[in-house]
Amino acid sequence: MEKQKEDQLPSNSGRNAKWWYSTFHNVTAMVGAGVLGLPFSMAALGWGPGLAILVLSWIITLYTLWQMVEMHEMVPGKRLDTYNELGQHAFGEKLGLWIVMPQQLVVQVGSDIVYMVTGGASLQKFHNTVCPSCKPIKLSFFIMIFASAHFVLSHLPNLNSISGVSLVAAVMSMSYSTIAWAGSIHKGVLENVQYSSKATTTAGSVFYFFNALGSVAFAFAGHIVVLEIQATIPSTPEKPSKGPMWKGVVVAYIIVALCYFPVAIIGYWIFGNGVKDNILVSLENPAWLIAMANFFVVLHVIGSYQVFAMPVFDLIENKWLVEKLNFKSSKMLRFVVRNVYVALTMFIAITFPFFGGLLGFFGGFAFAPATYYLPCIVWLKLYKPKRFSLSWWINWICVVLGVCIMVLAPIGALRSIILEAKTYQFYS
Repeated sequence: MEKQKEDQLPSNSGRNAKWWYSTFHNVTAMVGAGVLGLPFSMAALGWGPGLAILVLSWIITLYTLWQMVEMHEMVPGKRLDTYNELGQHAFGEKLGLWIVMPQQLVVQVGSDIVYMVTGGASLQKFHNTVCPSCKPIKLSFFIMIFASAHFVLSHLPNLNSISGVSLVAAVMSMSYSTIAWAGSIHKGVLENVQYSSKATTTAGSVFYFFNALGSVAFAFAGHIVVLEIQATIPSTPEKPSKGPMWKGVVVAYIIVALCYFPVAIIGYWIFGNGVKDNILVSLENPAWLIAMANFFVVLHVIGSYQVFAMPVFDLIENKWLVEKLNFKSSKMLRFVVRNVYVALTMFIAITFPFFGGLLGFFGGFAFAPATYYLPCIVWLKLYKPKRFSLSWWINWICVVLGVCIMVLAPIGALRSIILEAKTYQFYS
């Protein structure tokens, strides 16, 4: 009975996924709004620190993702299908839940809020590019239009059921990333381009630097759903799920590199410190190509929203309402919970549509712990590598770097949000 109940959960219903499902789920979860902000992050970091942080982030997050794939079936006969279960196994049932669950929820809900803003802004840019003579429509309405798709898609039962949406999203992410850097090359280096900090004061430069750290962390955000993705892959003692999962992850990370590095480097090279917090906003011509890229972004973040939302639905519906509060699992319960969640993320996105600041804040506050150092802490606790061994040093270096990002990035991001809010008319 317990096995049947477990298989009904959105995160792991139907454990029959192939290794390439892992590839496009991971690409969809990771390559999203973050890649569009990388040139802006480079402008705040500068050439040397920017490239170093980008390369280090790629290496560190690939390493911590490998750790999570390995730990998924570290308990014989059991699969740790969620980040919460991994935390509880490492730190105990109560402490583990309180360490991981709030962080996981902030990452997943925060991602969906940013995707609401991204989807709405990209729809607005598409509309303005296709019809420059049309009457301007406010961003709030475009966010509502974007949200309308999720009032429908959120009622699909589980991750496997959105594999088609996720595949389309992964293809779209590669497409608009290519358009972003190819369009930048077509535009050519701007006249009098500047690569110095755009801030006029030392304090401003420091805060921009902090915010950029969070934006880079946001770009490497797939870890929070990696165990749920692995949970959809079949596993036997002879052929554990970590084999096909890791194969899919490696392919996904190659795609991530092909998307991230050209966009970050070429976007900064072309626009310098004048680049916008969304690279596609900086591009104006050719109009048809920019319109297409923004439409691709919309299709991609539709898939990304669902990849992050499904585990939240699982948590609210099954772990909380059904198991804790004894609600009856029903279509009506699913209808109410999922519509309320979409409406809530839409409302917050309309209230705070500050793309750059949101990237930095959520990237530093929640993504850095979940992505850069929490897997390392769990690894140190469970596997106990010998002190001062290579594994011990690598994990502690990741922990220190991750904590620095977590502390510094939200400071810069909050300043950015406050500055933008000064001139923004709420619900105008």
